[in-house]
Amino acid sequence: MKLYFLFNSFLALQHVGGFTPSPDLKERCTSLSATECGRFDFILQIGGVIGASVLGLPSAANAAKYGGFGSGSPNVLNPKDAIIDEDILKSQAVQNARNGIKGYLDGVRQMKQALKSNGQTDIGQFLRKEYDFVKLRDSLNIVNSAFDEDTQKGTDRLIRAILQDITELETANRQKPGIPRSERRLEIMLSKLDKLALAFEQYLAFSS
Repeated sequence: MKLYFLFNSFLALQHVGGFTPSPDLKERCTSLSATECGRFDFILQIGGVIGASVLGLPSAANAAKYGGFGSGSPNVLNPKDAIIDEDILKSQAVQNARNGIKGYLDGVRQMKQALKSNGQTDIGQFLRKEYDFVKLRDSLNIVNSAFDEDTQKGTDRLIRAILQDITELETANRQKPGIPRSERRLEIMLSKLDKLALAFEQYLAFSS
């Protein structure tokens, strides 16, 4: 089984990196048979390739540079390192948009409280009315205009996460008429609301 794994790793690396075995080994390993190619030689050759590929992986230092913010995404910078155009951030348009995003966050908290009070609450109508994608995306993009290009790599990802979370929440809310929502479905909805609230909080943290 170990040899099978190493062999598959070898094939993948050969395809990506153009690995070429030494002429010596080529002669002995043409058919990769146990008699023509010593298993030890074969593993040594592959081990060298795998070792080289490991050396090319991103270092722990690079991973630590970004921390765990935004679900571990390497594109999401820590808010304290964000580069912001203060004049744009202070503009009326950006401040209005930012206040609007705070309102969306408050709405998420209200939905969670409503579900905790009554697990059968239908939040679908509220979602469709208050979280119109066009208006929401517009507010997020207006605030985003205050950030530099590198910071936007992270905030853009958060914007996509917010829109996706809302879509998933609306899907989870759907319930067949006459069938009560189970405890498990309620837990899923509360979890999605927590996830959505966190995404809004992380996004707002960039402009606080």
